[in-house]
Amino acid sequence: MSAITASLVKELREKSGAGMMDCKKALTEANGDLDAAIDWLRTKGLATASKKSGRVAAEGLVAVVANGNTGAIVEVNAETDFVGRNEDFQKLVSGIATVVAEVGDDLDAVKAATFPGSSDNVEATLTNAIATIGENMSLRRAKKLEVSNGVVASYVHNAVTDGLGKIGILVALESEGDADKLNALGKQLAMHIAATNPESISVDDLDPELVERERAVLTEQARESGKPEEIIEKMIGGRINKYYQEVVLLKQTFVIDGENTVEKAIELAAKEIGSPIKLTAMARFAVGEGIEKEEDDFAAEVAAAVRG
Repeated sequence: MSAITASLVKELREKSGAGMMDCKKALTEANGDLDAAIDWLRTKGLATASKKSGRVAAEGLVAVVANGNTGAIVEVNAETDFVGRNEDFQKLVSGIATVVAEVGDDLDAVKAATFPGSSDNVEATLTNAIATIGENMSLRRAKKLEVSNGVVASYVHNAVTDGLGKIGILVALESEGDADKLNALGKQLAMHIAATNPESISVDDLDPELVERERAVLTEQARESGKPEEIIEKMIGGRINKYYQEVVLLKQTFVIDGENTVEKAIELAAKEIGSPIKLTAMARFAVGEGIEKEEDDFAAEVAAAVRG
């Protein structure tokens, strides 16, 4: 059996939202397996999150650029929120997004590319910014989306300036319809994605491991009800469909109208412009998601719980 350490209990609490003693018990039941412990907590109704969330700790900015059928999004992290309001840092992040739109989203290629308006490459420019601004910074991730016909639309939630903020989204729509109308739809879809943070576009591209974990939890919950197996199967089927409605973009209720699914909203838009529309890709970056910050008092609290 793996050792149940304070750091493991802390991580489980942050990812599940359950109490410390419940987390310790879950890890004990799961022999120290974090994913299995999360599932155990959910089975007992002690955690509702279906995915790892973690506490957002890192600061910085997300930048998006979109131009016709091409778009790019990047996340650059810094140590404090204050840096996000620094004009030089904002120019740095925007410039890197422009590079991604040109060279693609391989980080090594991006770092080696020339920074706009400079003789230095991106990596050297970032190093210089660290020295000038006085905080550690890192280019964490990047994504480029393209379509052959159609648009790549963008949206930044709570933008600090044009194209920069804490949450950025790109949506790629393939269509031969009017570009302005496609872009308007794309922005609405991007706003929806900002709010709901779906796991996938369709059921087919949802991670099978996520589905199996959900099914296992739902099966255990249903069996605890004591109902016959044939009833349990129907219960699981209904709950899996509900799960799809929560995490699959096309199955979600479109937040813009509150009535249609996203899939139906796209179908209606296609009829309006007289051309089929296919949502081929999306990207959603939120600053610092999944990066955890050490909190000394909290760590001491967890350690005390483990010892107890």
